[in-house]
Amino acid sequence: MSKTIFKMKRLLPIIALFFISITIQAQNSQKARNLLDEVSAKVKSYDNISIDFKYSLTNPKENLNQESKGNVIMQGNKYVLNFMGVTKIYDGKKIYNIVPEDEEISISKFDENEEDAVTPSKMLTFFNHGFKYSWDILQNVRGRKIQYVKLVPTSSKDDRKEIYLGIDVQTKHIYNLMEVGKNGSKTTITVNSFKTNQPLSKNQFTFAESKYPNYYINKLD
Repeated sequence: MSKTIFKMKRLLPIIALFFISITIQAQNSQKARNLLDEVSAKVKSYDNISIDFKYSLTNPKENLNQESKGNVIMQGNKYVLNFMGVTKIYDGKKIYNIVPEDEEISISKFDENEEDAVTPSKMLTFFNHGFKYSWDILQNVRGRKIQYVKLVPTSSKDDRKEIYLGIDVQTKHIYNLMEVGKNGSKTTITVNSFKTNQPLSKNQFTFAESKYPNYYINKLD
């Protein structure tokens, strides 16, 4: 047997394993993409969504440990968000930031088509573009099966190293989101309550200036 043939016989199993590995990675990536598509479709199928959530931010290097709770009501792109003592209302045209501690309200226009525009509704579908996907671990959380998908930003300018999205296998709702920053920070948002198609007031997303008679109103544009 020649040395060339011998070397080829040794290399063939390695080459086969390599291509099998590539195939498995592609299949896992497609599984992850399919699950995320199901999540997006579920979100879009609801008339409105109400969420109570817990937020935590840690960074051992900077001795940072912060926790807070919040809630948001969304209908299409409109929303009312209460978080860290601030209420933010988006009525489809303008954003109203209401800060009771300072008795101040800022009003600004919002262009939904801007690439960097962020809204609570986009937070439920942010993963549709700009990431590589892979199938991650399955956890049992108080009787619920939570499947994790790992997302890695494709842009080197992104400050996030990786993101883990936990999805309830049965409901296809997002259970939690964990962002790991390149600076060592870790941000976690956990959904405590996820309600859909709730009865909402006609004025749910309307800012009423009369409710804030002593507030300073700052119209930014």
